[in-house]
Amino acid sequence: MSNAQHEALRKFNYQISFALSHYKPHGLSASSYNNIVIGGLGGSGIGGRIVKSLFANSCPVSVECIADYSLPAYVNEKSLVILGSYSGNTEETLQMFEETVKRGSKILILTSGGKLGELAAVHQLHNYHIEPGFQPRMALGFSLTYLIQIFNELTGKSAQTGLENMASLFEDNKPYEDEATELFEVIKPKVKSKLVVLTDGLLEPIGIRFAQQVQENAKHECFQHSLPEMNHNVIESYYGQLDTVFIMLDSMQNERVTSRFEFLNSLLAVEYNKVVHMELADFTYHSIYKLIHRLDWLSLFIADHRKVDSLNVPNIASLKEFLENA
Repeated sequence: MSNAQHEALRKFNYQISFALSHYKPHGLSASSYNNIVIGGLGGSGIGGRIVKSLFANSCPVSVECIADYSLPAYVNEKSLVILGSYSGNTEETLQMFEETVKRGSKILILTSGGKLGELAAVHQLHNYHIEPGFQPRMALGFSLTYLIQIFNELTGKSAQTGLENMASLFEDNKPYEDEATELFEVIKPKVKSKLVVLTDGLLEPIGIRFAQQVQENAKHECFQHSLPEMNHNVIESYYGQLDTVFIMLDSMQNERVTSRFEFLNSLLAVEYNKVVHMELADFTYHSIYKLIHRLDWLSLFIADHRKVDSLNVPNIASLKEFLENA
């Protein structure tokens, strides 16, 4: 168990406040570009996926999230590229940076420092500073809040539109810890089983985020599938009682998809499979932040129950060491 991770999560409100108070207007408009690309991996990349979903119906140009070494061929001088690396030393993101410079794209940076911070300074780029000292996966309050402000400005809104009083929602963590405790008690009898997160399209990045948190914090298998696509394939593996805990996340923004969740609930209940079904009352920044925070706590409670170290990631550290010597 790691009290450090608990303390980091209790600073979610601080991270939000930091990003709100340190935001610097970029003066750009999305309509000036052919496309927007957000590059980043792991805890540094998931904010891009979330903001893409949040602005799917308001951004006038296509938004793509890249978690790899290279950029798509279409990225050029008419592209806006936003690169995020909490440490500033993520090798894939640094290679994307080199490509972006060569192609002449406009660049915005999010980092706490490292090589990416140094490069941003050398090239005199707009750099949204993130405070160091957190694990990247526990620093989403910084990057997501910056990204929402960036996209608010890109789409012609006031940068802080919709983020008013956001930090104050998390001054008291107890309600979120209590809600996560209740969720954990529901799944506790089968916590050794793998977890499968089923989401609609809008909440797909939230499902991916939760799966990542369970994988890194709890060292446990967790997978994500999206509706309606999984109804055309994955559903055919749902026969009998499965060694799985199902967590359903429905934004309630599409009646047909909600009907599909209802069917899945009934299908899985026939064989007494364990299902936790979570629905959003509305699809707003506030509701998304609250859902993320509850699920982050749940990932830590799973880790604590499994008596694993949620802070350190030895396999990832070993991989990085191997790549350095390769």
